[in-house]
Amino acid sequence: MVTDAQWSRIREGLRFGQVVEGTVVRVPRPGAIGIFVDIGLSVGGFVDVVLLPHRSECWPTEGTVTEFEIWWADSRKQIRLKPSDPQYLCDDFADFVERFRPSWPSDVGCAVLAPGASDAG
Repeated sequence: MVTDAQWSRIREGLRFGQVVEGTVVRVPRPGAIGIFVDIGLSVGGFVDVVLLPHRSECWPTEGTVTEFEIWWADSRKQIRLKPSDPQYLCDDFADFVERFRPSWPSDVGCAVLAPGASDAG
């Protein structure tokens, strides 16, 4: 477990949309919660079910190595990811972004932990 100070330092080095390679390490309940990903940092990565294909048999399986983008990182000390490979991304991603995170296109490239940044999200 990382300390709050370590977590702040990790977040300071992250950018929304930053591409990282990761290995899927756990798919605890296919179709229900999401997947856990090792991205080579002292904190884990996670892809939420809403960003994965609706059919869980299309999800990356344990051991899959692929690219992900930094989607969010808040006080939970976990890096939220979105799949870079369209085969692992929800079919309605554009609609999802429009409805729930319309700032995503302008967030890409911005620091995850900017001065005054909120932990909501």
